Order: sequence, then C-alpha cells, then structure tokens
Amino acid sequence: MTSTVSPSTDLKRELSLFDATMINAGTTIASAIFIVPAAVAAAVHGTALMTVVWIVGGIVSLLGALSVAELAAMYPEAGGQYAYLREAYGTVWAFLYGWATFAVINTASIAAIAVGFARYIGFFIPLSELAIRVVAIASIAALTWLNCRGVRLGATTQNVLTTLKMAALVAIIGASFVLPGGSATHFQPLWPAGSASRLVGPFGVAMIAVLWAYDGWIESTYVGSEIIDPGKNLPRSIIYSTVIVMALYVIASVAFSYVLSPAVEATSTLVASDAAKVTMGAFGAALVVGAILISTLGANNGIILTAARIPYAMARGGLFFRSQAYVHPRFGTPTVALVTQGIVAAALTAFGTYDLLFTCVVFAEFLFYALSAGAVIKLRRTAPLVARPYRTWGYPVTPIIFIAFAIWLVYNTIVETPKYSAIGAGLILLGLPGYYYWRRPRPGGR
Repeated sequence: MTSTVSPSTDLKRELSLFDATMINAGTTIASAIFIVPAAVAAAVHGTALMTVVWIVGGIVSLLGALSVAELAAMYPEAGGQYAYLREAYGTVWAFLYGWATFAVINTASIAAIAVGFARYIGFFIPLSELAIRVVAIASIAALTWLNCRGVRLGATTQNVLTTLKMAALVAIIGASFVLPGGSATHFQPLWPAGSASRLVGPFGVAMIAVLWAYDGWIESTYVGSEIIDPGKNLPRSIIYSTVIVMALYVIASVAFSYVLSPAVEATSTLVASDAAKVTMGAFGAALVVGAILISTLGANNGIILTAARIPYAMARGGLFFRSQAYVHPRFGTPTVALVTQGIVAAALTAFGTYDLLFTCVVFAEFLFYALSAGAVIKLRRTAPLVARPYRTWGYPVTPIIFIAFAIWLVYNTIVETPKYSAIGAGLILLGLPGYYYWRRPRPGGR
C-alpha cells in the first residue's frame, strides 16, 4: 500500500520560477552540445537527418517533461522522483531509485563533470593527471560548501552560471552564421545515402547520444519543497527549460553544420571548438573552452544543489541514515546530505571509478523515467482525488510515447553493453539489504 502523506520538511520555500527554470536548463547544458554533434554526424551523415535527430530528441524529452510535470504539481516534495515512485509503486521502488542516485548515478555524474571541468582548465594551464583530480575534487568541495550556505546562494550562483553559458552558446551560434567561414554548401549532403530501413539503426545510435544530452530536465523536481507556489511554478520550470534547451540545441546543430559540414563534424573531437576556430580563430577556440568551463561548473552546481534532497527525503521517510535528514538551523539546507554526497563524489574522482560506474547504471536513469511516466497513468486510477494543479497535456498519449522511447533506450543499452548493464543492475539491487534494514520493525515504533 502506498503512502498518501507527504513527509514533513524543514526546508524553506525560497526558489522562484526563474530559479527553478535556470536549475533545469543549467544542469542540462553541460559539455554535451559542444561534443555530441560529432557522434550524431558520424551516425547519420546528413544535415537534415542530424537536425531531425535533435528535434525528435527534444520532443521526446518534452513528452517526459509534460508527463512528470503533473506529478511535480501533485507532490511538490524534496526528492522529486523518489516521492512519485513512492506514491505510485511503494517504498521499495522509491528506495532503489534513491539508492541508485545517491550511491552511483548522481555522485558519479558529479565526479565525471568535475574531471571534465579540470581537464578543460588544462587548455589555459597545463595540469598533470594528479593535478586534474585535485582540481576536480576542489571544485566539488567548493560547490558543496557554497550550497551548504543556503539554497538562495546556490540558486543565485546557478542563475549567473546558466545565463553566462547560454550567452556564450548564443555567441558561438551567432558567429557561425554572421562571421566569414560558413556556407550553405556545407549542409550537403542533406540526407544520407541508402534506404530508409538502413537508417533506423544509425538513427537509434544518434538518438541515444542526443537523449543523454537532453538529460537534466527533471532536476527542479528534487527541490520541490523549496519552490514558491510549486503547483504552478514546478510544471512551468520543467516545460520552459526543456523548450529553451531544445531551441538552443537544434539551432546550434544547424550552426555547426553551416560552418563545418557533416563529414568534417563526424571526425571532430570538439565540434564547437572547430567551428569557432573557422569563424574566430584562436579566440574562438578559447571562447568555446571558456563556455565549457562555465557549462560544466554550472551543471555540477545544479546537480549538487538538487541531488542531495533525495537522501534527505529518504531519511525523512525513515528509509536512510537519520543524519541525512539534518537541516542547518541557520542556512536551512540539508548540510549532512550535501557533505556526504560531496565525499562520495570526491572518492569516486580520486579513485577514477566514476566513468565505469556511470556506464554501468546510466540505463537505470531511463528505467526510472519510464516508471515515473507510468506513475502518471497509475495515479490517475489509484489516486483520482489528489489535487492536480497541472494535468499532462495530451494524456494518455504523451506518457505512453515517452515510456516507449525510454524502454527502447534501456533495451538498446542492455543489448549494446550487456556486461555493464548486468553490473549496473547488480549495483542497484545491492540496495535491497539496506531497504529491509530500514524497513524492519523498531522497538517502540519509528
């Protein structure tokens, strides 16, 4: 039987619609848009089809955003998906999600992004491998400390970094179209050779890369208990940020093709940098590196800010260490959860295991996304009386289409990387002993 009572919280509602939108957009726009276009070009070999991939990926992400927005408005709690899975499927699925995100998914993501940030600093200052890890850990520590000092400070930092990264991306896009170097002839070929049936596989490969580039649209749900007027602002932040990112990604993809051509993009290791070199020379390359530094720092700030609310919510519900529910009396932040998250991420950074771990469990993100979209349908039947300030547009088609894409992505990942997927499933199931430990009857009750 699922819970219908939301756990209490000591967190304060301080985040506006703008804050929540910038959290989502800033977390989504990391380094992917500067790199992933090469993978797309290598897979589909045609500017028009490359653009279609980015559009379809954006639409699929928007369908997920439209679906989860209903749940966010229903249960504006700390932990986001943790609360939705708890209400729809019970505590065991919620716990496995929370365990996976805390132990591996979010912490490995923080580690990977921090190392990426440190490596790009090497463009300006040569760093050894050891120095890269030290800088990465220092960035994690600094962002963790900043977010311990108050959600308002963390959100303001996110607003500034997201605004800067969006401005830098717009500048790179504008330079591609305005400055010399680009040409409409570079769009050729518009469509790859071969029959439509032969394009299905390559399209799928490109779609996987693009959907991961769009990942992050759900971040504001984790701070649902800290958003002002969440019934309105939470759904809007999810939808607005997804539309903004989709527009930037699609236009950026076209801009890079205008300068480089699909053939050149396919062989590029840093598409945005190569395009900027053509239009702006060495300054362009430096601008792209600066944009990536801001993007990765902003993405990590967003993850650090929001992800710590998941173990906090688990602890408040009696399914995790009690210390994780501690809220600083002055700053109003879950400081223990933030610090613990930072320590785990720093350890993964130091030992270099983040890449392997993230590869092992990345399919789980979309498994839980599919479950969350399914929760919209399930709760319409099992919890019809719960207030829904926002109702999913296009229901039930919208969540069904998103579930289908998520299942396909999970299936494709398992087929392509069966060993890593099996390890990932094992890592997630390792949380079950912890679940039964925290669920066991306690003397005198909870």
